[in-house]
Amino acid sequence: MDPRDTPGYRLHRALNNLTSIDGEQLESVDRERISTATTLLEQVELLTRPDTTADGDANEES
Repeated sequence: MDPRDTPGYRLHRALNNLTSIDGEQLESVDRERISTATTLLEQVELLTRPDTTADGDANEES
């Protein structure tokens, strides 16, 4: 199976690529864009994880 077909692969790769950028060499506007993109990708990653379902949350509260 091709790893690119794995759910979340592209999301993980994009997040990994953004975090590996050396921000010190960039202008402040570009650093802000990377920070915003990283935050958004992290939020999407949390939402798309299979273990973060509504049923799982209900079971933990019981």
